[in-house]
Amino acid sequence: MPKRKVKHKIDKKAIIEAFAEMAKHKSIDRDLLQGILEETLSMIVRKKYGANANFDIIVNMEKGDIEIYLIKEIVEKVEDEVTQISLEEAKKWSDEEYEIGDDFIEEITLDNLADSFGRRLVTLASQNLNMRIRDIEKENIYREFINKVGEIVVGEIYQIRRHDILIMHNKVEMRMPREEQIPNEPNKYKKNQSIKAIIKEVKKSGMGGHPDIILSRASDEFLARLFEIEIPEIYDGIITIKSIARDPGERAKVAVQSFDDRVDPVGACVGMKGIRIHSIVRELNNENIDLVEYHSDPKIFIMRALAPAKVQDIELSLETKEAIVTVSDDQVALAVGKNGQNVRLASKLTGFSITITKSGDEDIELSEFKAEFGEDLYNKVSRLGIETAREFLERGPEELLKIEGMTKEKLLELRKVMLIEFDEVESKEFLDYINSL
Repeated sequence: MPKRKVKHKIDKKAIIEAFAEMAKHKSIDRDLLQGILEETLSMIVRKKYGANANFDIIVNMEKGDIEIYLIKEIVEKVEDEVTQISLEEAKKWSDEEYEIGDDFIEEITLDNLADSFGRRLVTLASQNLNMRIRDIEKENIYREFINKVGEIVVGEIYQIRRHDILIMHNKVEMRMPREEQIPNEPNKYKKNQSIKAIIKEVKKSGMGGHPDIILSRASDEFLARLFEIEIPEIYDGIITIKSIARDPGERAKVAVQSFDDRVDPVGACVGMKGIRIHSIVRELNNENIDLVEYHSDPKIFIMRALAPAKVQDIELSLETKEAIVTVSDDQVALAVGKNGQNVRLASKLTGFSITITKSGDEDIELSEFKAEFGEDLYNKVSRLGIETAREFLERGPEELLKIEGMTKEKLLELRKVMLIEFDEVESKEFLDYINSL
């Protein structure tokens, strides 16, 4: 049976209680904190006795006890005082019978370690302990918030920098970079102001080694989460958000689809008297939100996405995801939008690259030119089945010149008036052809 050499015993309960309180306060697992304490004590013992020392450390968090034992082999001739002890020396510490080859266990007190080391090494151990605890705290914060990416948090602004806003949430520092802020909001941010944002990203190491928790108010996901909060049908899965296109602070398009034929997805999102959508708009500093009902047919979806513009025709290429959209002259500005915003957001919403083109088949009723024709000539032209200006322009001149009262000069005059209305001019080829008749 190994024998123990006991130099001194002290009450270690206060130390253990302090660590238990630390574990509770810093939300660190007690077993983990116990391991950190054992690791730190091991470092101190190796500093004193060397890397070859054979020792055992027992930390009992429940009983409030710390025990450190240096284990030496009893030998005839000591060659290493750290790992060996002579039979004569061992007998000085105990009346027990020892034999060569037995283990001699010497208890080392914390006071003895402190006295042996001096202030510098004790401070080093304390620093190591604090560093390990901080590392665990950082890891705990990272693990907590990496699982919360995509969730909305409410924090308090505590520092406004040139490129970042620092926000405190549950005593954890978070950061909202300029590119994640709504562009027209920064001047409204104030210290101690409450702010709502989504956790966009969590990186292991940021300023001072702390996890870098990135918040966003400009992301599409933030808008999606706001819809989930304000609209029960989305939260319950009756309505789903198919896609979002957004210019933060200015305008957004949100495509929604209902899985229940009885529920109008757009109406449900707007709410009675617009109360639901207005709540979201206020949170986003009056950002305009266009709600678009999703459709599986790309043509119908693109048509709805380009609202309020009215679409005449859509040519699709499913392979290249391109769409050529034809609109009338008076709808071009609406379709394109200010600085191209409407067509750009519609492209992002639908996943198609959209090109807006003017209608080539715009037309005017022939009756609009009755005065230029004269009553008699107008009636004769109408009897040929010509009802619009385009139809008149597309008729062969030979046929029109057969009409009584229609001369080359009159035909060219009528064509000129009509072409002006279409912002077009007579072609040289047509003039040459008329002159050749």
